[in-house]
Amino acid sequence: MVKLLIMKKDTNKKKRMVFLTATRADFGKLKPLINMVEKSDFFDCFVFVTGMHTLSKYGFTLREVKKQGYKNIFTFVNQEDATDMDITLANTIKGFSAFVKKIKPDIIVLHGDRVEPLAGAIVGSLNNILVAHVEGGEISGTVDELIRHAISKLSHLHFVANEEAKTRLIQMGESNSNIFVIGSPDIDVMKSSDLPNIEEVKKRYDIPFKEYSIFIYHPVVGEIKSLKRDIKEIVSTIIQSKRNYVVIYPNNDIGTDIILKEYKRLEGENQFKVFPSLRFEYFLTLLKNAQFVIGNSSCGVRESEVYGIPSINIGTRQKNRTRNKDIININAVRKEILLAIDKAEKTKLKAINSFGNGNSVEKFYKIILDKKFWDTDIQKQFLDFDNNK
Repeated sequence: MVKLLIMKKDTNKKKRMVFLTATRADFGKLKPLINMVEKSDFFDCFVFVTGMHTLSKYGFTLREVKKQGYKNIFTFVNQEDATDMDITLANTIKGFSAFVKKIKPDIIVLHGDRVEPLAGAIVGSLNNILVAHVEGGEISGTVDELIRHAISKLSHLHFVANEEAKTRLIQMGESNSNIFVIGSPDIDVMKSSDLPNIEEVKKRYDIPFKEYSIFIYHPVVGEIKSLKRDIKEIVSTIIQSKRNYVVIYPNNDIGTDIILKEYKRLEGENQFKVFPSLRFEYFLTLLKNAQFVIGNSSCGVRESEVYGIPSINIGTRQKNRTRNKDIININAVRKEILLAIDKAEKTKLKAINSFGNGNSVEKFYKIILDKKFWDTDIQKQFLDFDNNK
């Protein structure tokens, strides 16, 4: 029974949990976990909102966080539209440090591979606060992967998507006993019966297409020199393809303005609807009903396979992220893109579950109710294989 595992209820000694969110993507992953903690009698939930959420250029998605009605939301503006990543990191450290010193949390929960969760991990580890990392141990082949691994090394506890991720963290010297396989929390949302229907989504966002595909392309920081050529080739090709596309803005990394400049060519083209951002649940419904997804977003190698939606992955940003052989991997070359589009329209991706079964929230909550979880040693040590059973 769960009651045998849980802490004794004491309203004067509730554990204080802080969730840091900086992007529309990480909020989609963290929201199911936040919702569970928010309604629990055993915890006080705090949400620190920063990053892209605060920028009007990307849809000011802070509003979506506030719509959830969380009791304790703190907003911190850590950047302007074109702030360098290192400066964003420094700003976030300063703002988040002041915040945690004020509320004195018992744990900081972070997701993914952005500089904001890296800042959260640095603040937590240097202030003797437990840090939990969601979806560590994954690979992609870009600077994001380096950031993800750095967050993992600064974290004390890990909620990973699958056994492969757990194995990688053990290779990195993380304690086997502090790694919990819960799956990816967004799978819970994807499999929910509460998603809006496609008619509702099209009406909300004024999408006139009967059939459409989704295009999302992010800059790769390590390949910035070729970005202008690549995105020009890609945009020219999808215009040439004569298909309908729902286009979503990239992340606010170095090179984003180069991509957005190319997107201006889509203005006045009836086959495109361009959005800075979409509500996560509405995006999932669009994805579920798309002909295919194209670009280099993680949704093309993760969420697409859950729904069985064909995926065209361009370039290296998701390199080695999945072993799904049905995903079409190509370069930013016109001939390859056009051939891939034709192939995607004739192919049905086999729906598989590499990242969980839709019960991540249940697993997460059971783990944080266990008293042993909160007894985790703040002082970390690298564990060799022989000592990591």
